[in-house]
Amino acid sequence: MTDPVTPRVRIVQLSPEALAALARGDLDTATELSGLPLTPYTVSEERIGVWRRRAVQVVEAPEDQPWVTGVLVDDETGEVVGGAGFHAAPDANGMVEVGYGVDPAYRRRGYARAALLLMIDRARSEPSASVFRVTVSPDNAASLGLVAQLPFVAVGEQWDDEDGLETIFELPVQGQRRAAT
Repeated sequence: MTDPVTPRVRIVQLSPEALAALARGDLDTATELSGLPLTPYTVSEERIGVWRRRAVQVVEAPEDQPWVTGVLVDDETGEVVGGAGFHAAPDANGMVEVGYGVDPAYRRRGYARAALLLMIDRARSEPSASVFRVTVSPDNAASLGLVAQLPFVAVGEQWDDEDGLETIFELPVQGQRRAAT
């Protein structure tokens, strides 16, 4: 469910070939393979590490492909506004962790919130998912503000080799699917 201030978005999962092209920074090939109007942000320094991890992951663990980071598309305009998805399919404990990034040209318009709500609904629709996790750097004011708007609970901290210190927020999702409106 969205409200008037939250844009409608979809996450488009990419083929292993498109992920590999993004991992190489080959925007033209990735655009051709995905059929989407990818932007330079898609292969920016901020995003390319994600594609490098996911390109390897979908080959080594094909069951993760429907879950991993894809391209975030505005449903109304068809514009690619960022990337979003899960780190993997639900783990043995039913936990799914998300990641998202919005192109600077589209920030402060509700896209991160829309992506997060979409991923929460996805987790709620998966019987094997029971815990939805998002980790946020203590200096990421925008993401901390977003997480504070939803019923997440801070459950601890972790050190991420790429992002440094992160606060771990969780939300139970098992058996909590929202009714479609």
